[in-house]
Formats: sequence, C-alpha cells, structure tokens
Amino acid sequence: MRKLRTIEMQRLSVDEFKRAEKLPLVVVLDNVRSAYNVGSIFRTSDAFLIEKIIICGISPCPPEVEIHKTAIGAENSVDWEYYKNALDAVDYLHSNGYKIIAIEQVEGSTKLNEYNISLNEKYAIVLGNEVKGVSQDVIDQCDDCIEIRQYGTKHSLNVSVAAGIVLHFLSSRILANNA
Repeated sequence: MRKLRTIEMQRLSVDEFKRAEKLPLVVVLDNVRSAYNVGSIFRTSDAFLIEKIIICGISPCPPEVEIHKTAIGAENSVDWEYYKNALDAVDYLHSNGYKIIAIEQVEGSTKLNEYNISLNEKYAIVLGNEVKGVSQDVIDQCDDCIEIRQYGTKHSLNVSVAAGIVLHFLSSRILANNA
C-alpha cells in the first residue's frame, strides 16, 4: 500500500464545498467552551458535508486562532451562525422542520447504534459543554436523546470525539437511506 498524496484525494475546494448539496444535518454547540473543540467539530462537519454549525452561548466563534489550529480552514467552508443561547437555536430549528437530538446520557436515551433515521427528515444534534453536557432546559426541548455506549471507567467522551462518532454514524445512515 502507498499513502495517497493530497492532490490524489480530489477534495473539494471551498467554493465547491459551498455549492455542494449538504446532508440535512445541523450541529448545535451548547456552551462548548474550548476553541480547539469547536475547531475540531468544524473540521469533522466539513468531512461529512454537514449543512451548518450553530454556535451558542460561551462557545467561541471564528475567526479565532485556536479554532483555526484544529479546523485548518474548515471554519471557512462550513456555514455557521451564532445564537446567544441554545434554546433560541432549538426553537429556530423546530420552526424550520428539524428533529432535534441531544447527544447526552439521560433516562430513556436511545443508544446510538439503535437509532433509526427517517427518510425525508432533517436533523440537528446538540452537543454540550465539556463539563456539564447539554443543559437540561435544552434537553427538555429536544425530540430525542442519543447516548454513545461506553464500556470503560469514564462516564463521558470529549465533545469533539463524540461529535465525530455521531456525525459519522448519522451521515452514513442518511446516505444509505438516500442511496
């Protein structure tokens, strides 16, 4: 095997990305405090052609050096908006026909590998603060809660790692349903 050179990967330019059809999937950041985590989520959202990121509360916004260090330019390709609080973002998304899913450990949550994607549905996932998770008032407004099954001693994953796992799972299911 030979490692591919960047030019051989035929990646989209930023302009091509902006024009490309996106997955009907939005990421909401509920007070994610680390600019490095925000940048990583931008980079992952670019990889999976996510529609946009909605940044809320204390979450840092581009342009910021720390975001750019992990996003490596994805903050320029992925559309984003800012809301003062995540509840306003959830209200906006609900009014525009999105099904809102918190990524959180709650009573009655659905394990990620058991979550069913519906055809012709638009989704938004809410990712929470590195310490406190998704705020309860936001969870109360969500349609579903997804939990990533874990087997070790820790009770949580880094928010950007959780984003990568969930976005890969949901994007692969959405693409499979549309194939």
